[in-house]
Amino acid sequence: MKNNYLNIIGLAFRAGKCSIGEETIVKDIQKQKAKLVLIANDTGAQTRKKLTDKCTSYHVPYEIVDDRNTLSHAIGKTHRVAIAILDEGFANKIKLLL
Repeated sequence: MKNNYLNIIGLAFRAGKCSIGEETIVKDIQKQKAKLVLIANDTGAQTRKKLTDKCTSYHVPYEIVDDRNTLSHAIGKTHRVAIAILDEGFANKIKLLL
């Protein structure tokens, strides 16, 4: 995968346009705040199913991306398996790079 999208995730996180944590992401999906959900490819089966099902039922696009270490490193945190992008501009740019 291209690593350029990781730079955009970092920018979005520093700009406060991301949410992290499974419950927060689910709430943002339900409130239609999430514009794109990025899920690590080594996420557990239950978490992946929960997030993908929510995204599908609320018509929020999602992408399965690199592993959790790569995704976590992009935002400067540890053990993050999913990130919701809350800004349309950042979401479109990331989709373009993926």
